[in-house]
Amino acid sequence: MSEMTVAQRAGAEIAVDRAPFFPRKKKTITGRSIAVLILLTICALFFCIPLYVVVVTSFKTMDQIREGAMFALPNVWTLEAWDHAWNSACSGINCNGLKVGFWNSVAILFPSLILSIGISMITGYALALWNVRWAGAFLFILFICAFVPFQIIMFPLITMTATLKIYGSLWGVAVIHAVLAMPVLTLIFRNYYKDIPQEIMSAAVMDSGSFWNIFTEIILPMSGNILIVVLILQITSIWNDYLIGVTFGGMNGQPMTVNLANLITISTGTTRYNDNMAAALLTAIPPLVIYFFVGKLFVQGITAGAIKG
Repeated sequence: MSEMTVAQRAGAEIAVDRAPFFPRKKKTITGRSIAVLILLTICALFFCIPLYVVVVTSFKTMDQIREGAMFALPNVWTLEAWDHAWNSACSGINCNGLKVGFWNSVAILFPSLILSIGISMITGYALALWNVRWAGAFLFILFICAFVPFQIIMFPLITMTATLKIYGSLWGVAVIHAVLAMPVLTLIFRNYYKDIPQEIMSAAVMDSGSFWNIFTEIILPMSGNILIVVLILQITSIWNDYLIGVTFGGMNGQPMTVNLANLITISTGTTRYNDNMAAALLTAIPPLVIYFFVGKLFVQGITAGAIKG
Protein backbone atom coordinates (compact mmCIF):
# COMPACT_ATOMS: atom_id res chain seq x y z
CA MET A 1 0.00 0.00 0.00
CA SER A 2 2.85 2.27 0.92
CA GLU A 3 4.72 1.42 -2.38
CA MET A 4 1.65 2.36 -4.42
CA THR A 5 1.37 5.57 -2.55
CA VAL A 6 4.98 6.41 -3.30
CA ALA A 7 4.46 5.56 -6.98
CA GLN A 8 1.41 7.68 -7.16
CA ARG A 9 3.24 10.59 -5.60
CA ALA A 10 6.09 10.13 -8.06
CA GLY A 11 3.65 10.06 -10.98
CA ALA A 12 1.96 13.17 -9.69
CA GLU A 13 5.27 14.98 -9.40
CA ILE A 14 6.18 13.99 -12.97
CA ALA A 15 2.80 15.14 -14.20
CA VAL A 16 3.27 18.45 -12.41
CA ASP A 17 6.78 18.81 -13.84
CA ARG A 18 5.51 18.18 -17.37
CA ALA A 19 2.45 20.41 -17.07
CA PRO A 20 2.34 22.92 -19.92
CA PHE A 21 3.25 26.45 -19.08
CA PHE A 22 1.19 29.26 -20.52
CA PRO A 23 2.71 32.62 -19.68
CA ARG A 24 0.20 35.38 -19.04
CA LYS A 25 0.03 38.09 -21.56
CA LYS A 26 0.91 41.52 -20.28
CA LYS A 27 -2.11 43.78 -20.14
CA THR A 28 -1.63 46.76 -22.37
CA ILE A 29 -3.89 49.77 -22.61
CA THR A 30 -4.95 50.25 -26.19
CA GLY A 31 -6.78 53.11 -27.81
CA ARG A 32 -9.91 51.00 -27.95
CA SER A 33 -9.76 50.33 -24.19
CA ILE A 34 -9.35 54.06 -23.47
CA ALA A 35 -12.34 54.87 -25.65
CA VAL A 36 -14.47 52.26 -23.88
CA LEU A 37 -13.42 53.59 -20.46
CA ILE A 38 -14.26 57.16 -21.46
CA LEU A 39 -17.68 56.09 -22.76
CA LEU A 40 -18.45 54.09 -19.61
CA THR A 41 -17.35 57.00 -17.41
CA ILE A 42 -19.64 59.41 -19.26
CA CYS A 43 -22.56 56.99 -18.95
CA ALA A 44 -21.88 56.52 -15.22
CA LEU A 45 -21.70 60.27 -14.62
CA PHE A 46 -24.91 60.80 -16.59
CA PHE A 47 -26.81 58.61 -14.16
CA CYS A 48 -24.84 59.21 -10.96
CA ILE A 49 -24.63 63.03 -10.88
CA PRO A 50 -28.43 63.58 -10.60
CA LEU A 51 -28.60 60.83 -7.98
CA TYR A 52 -25.71 62.46 -6.09
CA VAL A 53 -27.56 65.80 -6.05
CA VAL A 54 -30.73 64.13 -4.77
CA VAL A 55 -28.89 62.30 -1.99
CA VAL A 56 -26.83 65.25 -0.70
CA THR A 57 -29.81 67.63 -0.90
CA SER A 58 -31.88 65.30 1.26
CA PHE A 59 -29.30 65.67 4.05
CA LYS A 60 -28.99 69.49 3.84
CA THR A 61 -30.81 72.17 5.77
CA MET A 62 -32.97 74.68 3.92
CA ASP A 63 -30.53 77.46 4.84
CA GLN A 64 -27.71 75.73 2.93
CA ILE A 65 -30.02 74.87 -0.01
CA ARG A 66 -30.86 78.59 -0.39
CA GLU A 67 -27.15 79.32 -0.88
CA GLY A 68 -27.40 77.59 -4.26
CA ALA A 69 -24.36 75.32 -4.00
CA MET A 70 -26.07 72.35 -5.57
CA PHE A 71 -23.07 70.02 -5.67
CA ALA A 72 -21.60 70.94 -2.29
CA LEU A 73 -21.68 68.43 0.54
CA PRO A 74 -23.89 69.30 3.54
CA ASN A 75 -22.27 71.58 6.13
CA VAL A 76 -24.31 69.77 8.77
CA TRP A 77 -25.60 66.29 7.98
CA THR A 78 -29.16 66.03 9.24
CA LEU A 79 -31.98 63.46 8.97
CA GLU A 80 -34.64 66.07 9.62
CA ALA A 81 -35.95 65.96 6.03
CA TRP A 82 -36.14 62.13 6.07
CA ASP A 83 -38.04 62.18 9.36
CA HIS A 84 -40.43 64.85 8.13
CA ALA A 85 -41.05 63.07 4.81
CA TRP A 86 -41.75 59.73 6.53
CA ASN A 87 -43.83 60.93 9.49
CA SER A 88 -45.47 64.30 8.83
CA ALA A 89 -45.32 65.29 5.15
CA CYS A 90 -48.66 66.39 3.72
CA SER A 91 -50.33 64.56 0.84
CA GLY A 92 -53.33 66.71 0.08
CA ILE A 93 -55.17 67.39 3.32
CA ASN A 94 -53.57 64.43 5.14
CA CYS A 95 -50.29 65.13 6.94
CA ASN A 96 -49.39 61.61 8.06
CA GLY A 97 -46.22 61.29 5.96
CA LEU A 98 -45.25 58.68 3.40
CA LYS A 99 -45.53 55.79 5.86
CA VAL A 100 -49.25 55.50 5.11
CA GLY A 101 -48.58 55.18 1.39
CA PHE A 102 -45.73 52.72 2.06
CA TRP A 103 -47.98 50.28 3.89
CA ASN A 104 -50.67 50.76 1.24
CA SER A 105 -48.11 49.80 -1.43
CA VAL A 106 -47.13 46.72 0.58
CA ALA A 107 -50.78 45.74 0.96
CA ILE A 108 -51.29 46.14 -2.80
CA LEU A 109 -48.10 44.33 -3.77
CA PHE A 110 -48.63 40.88 -2.21
CA PRO A 111 -52.14 40.05 -3.48
CA SER A 112 -51.19 41.43 -6.91
CA LEU A 113 -48.17 39.12 -7.09
CA ILE A 114 -50.07 36.04 -5.88
CA LEU A 115 -53.00 36.57 -8.25
CA SER A 116 -51.06 37.50 -11.38
CA ILE A 117 -48.21 34.98 -11.08
CA GLY A 118 -50.32 32.10 -9.78
CA ILE A 119 -53.00 32.27 -12.47
CA SER A 120 -50.53 33.07 -15.27
CA MET A 121 -48.26 30.18 -14.33
CA ILE A 122 -51.09 27.63 -14.41
CA THR A 123 -52.49 29.03 -17.66
CA GLY A 124 -49.08 29.02 -19.35
CA TYR A 125 -48.45 25.45 -18.18
CA ALA A 126 -51.77 24.27 -19.59
CA LEU A 127 -51.27 26.02 -22.94
CA ALA A 128 -47.71 24.77 -23.36
CA LEU A 129 -47.91 21.14 -22.26
CA TRP A 130 -51.53 20.03 -22.51
CA ASN A 131 -53.80 19.64 -25.49
CA VAL A 132 -56.12 22.57 -24.84
CA ARG A 133 -58.94 23.14 -27.29
CA TRP A 134 -58.80 26.53 -29.06
CA ALA A 135 -55.33 27.13 -27.62
CA GLY A 136 -54.19 28.97 -30.77
CA ALA A 137 -57.13 31.38 -30.70
CA PHE A 138 -56.64 31.93 -26.97
CA LEU A 139 -52.96 32.75 -27.48
CA PHE A 140 -53.83 35.21 -30.24
CA ILE A 141 -56.30 36.99 -27.96
CA LEU A 142 -53.70 37.12 -25.19
CA PHE A 143 -51.17 38.57 -27.62
CA ILE A 144 -53.61 41.31 -28.62
CA CYS A 145 -54.53 42.05 -24.99
CA ALA A 146 -50.88 42.33 -23.99
CA PHE A 147 -50.44 45.45 -26.13
CA VAL A 148 -53.74 47.25 -25.48
CA PRO A 149 -52.96 50.56 -23.70
CA PHE A 150 -54.42 50.83 -20.22
CA GLN A 151 -55.97 54.23 -20.95
CA ILE A 152 -58.27 52.68 -23.59
CA ILE A 153 -59.89 50.22 -21.18
CA MET A 154 -59.79 52.43 -18.09
CA PHE A 155 -63.50 53.31 -18.07
CA PRO A 156 -64.76 49.70 -18.48
CA LEU A 157 -62.41 48.64 -15.67
CA ILE A 158 -63.78 51.37 -13.41
CA THR A 159 -67.31 50.14 -14.13
CA MET A 160 -66.33 46.52 -13.45
CA THR A 161 -64.60 47.29 -10.14
CA ALA A 162 -67.52 49.47 -9.06
CA THR A 163 -69.88 46.56 -9.80
CA LEU A 164 -67.67 44.24 -7.74
CA LYS A 165 -67.70 46.79 -4.86
CA ILE A 166 -63.88 47.03 -4.80
CA TYR A 167 -63.42 50.42 -6.52
CA GLY A 168 -61.62 52.89 -4.28
CA SER A 169 -59.94 50.21 -2.15
CA LEU A 170 -56.60 48.43 -1.93
CA TRP A 171 -58.19 45.29 -3.38
CA GLY A 172 -59.36 47.29 -6.40
CA VAL A 173 -55.79 48.38 -7.19
CA ALA A 174 -54.44 44.86 -6.58
CA VAL A 175 -57.00 43.18 -8.84
CA ILE A 176 -56.41 45.67 -11.67
CA HIS A 177 -52.64 45.11 -11.45
CA ALA A 178 -53.18 41.35 -11.63
CA VAL A 179 -55.61 41.53 -14.55
CA LEU A 180 -53.41 43.83 -16.63
CA ALA A 181 -50.29 41.70 -16.06
CA MET A 182 -51.86 38.34 -16.89
CA PRO A 183 -51.57 38.43 -20.73
CA VAL A 184 -47.83 39.18 -20.74
CA LEU A 185 -47.05 36.81 -17.88
CA THR A 186 -49.05 33.99 -19.45
CA LEU A 187 -47.11 34.35 -22.70
CA ILE A 188 -43.80 34.37 -20.77
CA PHE A 189 -44.67 31.22 -18.81
CA ARG A 190 -46.05 29.48 -21.91
CA ASN A 191 -42.87 30.18 -23.90
CA TYR A 192 -40.73 28.92 -21.02
CA TYR A 193 -42.68 25.69 -20.47
CA LYS A 194 -42.99 24.73 -24.13
CA ASP A 195 -39.27 23.87 -24.21
CA ILE A 196 -39.67 21.19 -21.55
CA PRO A 197 -38.95 17.84 -23.31
CA GLN A 198 -42.07 15.92 -24.26
CA GLU A 199 -40.45 12.73 -22.90
CA ILE A 200 -40.73 14.13 -19.37
CA MET A 201 -44.43 14.84 -19.80
CA SER A 202 -45.08 11.41 -21.38
CA ALA A 203 -43.32 9.64 -18.50
CA ALA A 204 -45.24 11.72 -15.95
CA VAL A 205 -48.58 10.93 -17.59
CA MET A 206 -47.72 7.20 -17.75
CA ASP A 207 -47.06 7.27 -14.01
CA SER A 208 -50.68 8.31 -13.58
CA GLY A 209 -49.71 11.93 -13.02
CA SER A 210 -52.71 14.18 -13.04
CA PHE A 211 -52.70 17.82 -14.17
CA TRP A 212 -52.11 19.15 -10.66
CA ASN A 213 -49.66 16.42 -9.59
CA ILE A 214 -47.42 17.08 -12.57
CA PHE A 215 -47.63 20.82 -11.95
CA THR A 216 -46.73 20.66 -8.25
CA GLU A 217 -44.16 17.83 -8.39
CA ILE A 218 -42.40 18.49 -11.72
CA ILE A 219 -43.21 21.87 -13.25
CA LEU A 220 -43.09 24.03 -10.14
CA PRO A 221 -39.59 22.86 -9.03
CA MET A 222 -38.32 23.57 -12.57
CA SER A 223 -39.63 27.17 -12.54
CA GLY A 224 -37.04 28.83 -10.30
CA ASN A 225 -35.36 30.92 -13.00
CA ILE A 226 -38.52 32.26 -14.54
CA LEU A 227 -40.12 32.96 -11.16
CA ILE A 228 -37.21 35.20 -10.17
CA VAL A 229 -37.47 37.13 -13.44
CA VAL A 230 -41.23 37.54 -13.24
CA LEU A 231 -41.14 38.48 -9.56
CA ILE A 232 -38.66 41.31 -10.16
CA LEU A 233 -40.57 42.57 -13.20
CA GLN A 234 -43.86 42.56 -11.32
CA ILE A 235 -42.51 44.08 -8.10
CA THR A 236 -40.90 46.94 -10.03
CA SER A 237 -44.00 47.54 -12.15
CA ILE A 238 -46.47 47.47 -9.24
CA TRP A 239 -44.35 49.49 -6.82
CA ASN A 240 -43.56 52.25 -9.33
CA ASP A 241 -47.10 52.51 -10.70
CA TYR A 242 -48.89 55.83 -10.35
CA LEU A 243 -51.80 55.84 -12.81
CA ILE A 244 -53.60 52.72 -11.56
CA GLY A 245 -53.13 53.75 -7.95
CA VAL A 246 -54.50 57.26 -8.40
CA THR A 247 -57.43 55.98 -10.52
CA PHE A 248 -58.58 52.97 -8.47
CA GLY A 249 -57.18 53.65 -4.99
CA GLY A 250 -59.67 56.26 -3.83
CA MET A 251 -58.87 58.36 -0.77
CA ASN A 252 -57.70 55.55 1.51
CA GLY A 253 -56.03 53.15 -0.94
CA GLN A 254 -53.41 55.35 -2.55
CA PRO A 255 -49.93 53.83 -2.93
CA MET A 256 -46.66 55.53 -2.01
CA THR A 257 -46.09 56.99 -5.49
CA VAL A 258 -49.38 58.90 -5.33
CA ASN A 259 -48.43 60.33 -1.92
CA LEU A 260 -45.04 61.36 -3.35
CA ALA A 261 -46.65 63.13 -6.31
CA ASN A 262 -49.08 64.97 -4.01
CA LEU A 263 -46.23 65.97 -1.70
CA ILE A 264 -44.20 67.49 -4.54
CA THR A 265 -46.94 69.07 -6.66
CA ILE A 266 -49.31 70.29 -3.92
CA SER A 267 -47.48 72.58 -1.51
CA THR A 268 -47.92 75.99 -0.03
CA GLY A 269 -45.27 78.53 0.97
CA THR A 270 -41.59 77.77 0.43
CA THR A 271 -40.80 74.56 -1.42
CA ARG A 272 -38.80 72.28 0.87
CA TYR A 273 -36.44 70.62 -1.60
CA ASN A 274 -34.75 68.50 1.07
CA ASP A 275 -38.12 66.97 2.01
CA ASN A 276 -38.93 66.27 -1.64
CA MET A 277 -35.59 64.59 -2.25
CA ALA A 278 -35.87 62.47 0.89
CA ALA A 279 -39.40 61.43 -0.07
CA ALA A 280 -38.25 60.44 -3.57
CA LEU A 281 -35.45 58.31 -2.13
CA LEU A 282 -37.79 56.65 0.40
CA THR A 283 -40.08 55.67 -2.47
CA ALA A 284 -37.23 54.30 -4.58
CA ILE A 285 -35.46 52.31 -1.86
CA PRO A 286 -37.63 49.11 -1.81
CA PRO A 287 -37.10 48.20 -5.51
CA LEU A 288 -33.41 49.06 -5.22
CA VAL A 289 -33.03 46.74 -2.22
CA ILE A 290 -34.70 43.90 -4.12
CA TYR A 291 -32.42 44.43 -7.13
CA PHE A 292 -29.42 44.51 -4.82
CA PHE A 293 -30.19 41.11 -3.29
CA VAL A 294 -31.58 39.19 -6.28
CA GLY A 295 -30.15 41.10 -9.25
CA LYS A 296 -27.64 38.32 -9.93
CA LEU A 297 -30.44 35.73 -10.00
CA PHE A 298 -32.39 38.00 -12.37
CA VAL A 299 -29.53 37.98 -14.88
CA GLN A 300 -29.16 34.21 -14.51
CA GLY A 301 -32.88 33.77 -15.18
CA ILE A 302 -32.74 35.82 -18.37
CA THR A 303 -29.65 34.03 -19.65
CA ALA A 304 -31.31 30.68 -18.84
CA GLY A 305 -34.08 31.52 -21.27
CA ALA A 306 -36.78 32.91 -19.00
CA ILE A 307 -37.73 35.63 -21.49
CA LYS A 308 -37.63 34.62 -25.12
CA GLY A 309 -39.81 34.01 -28.10
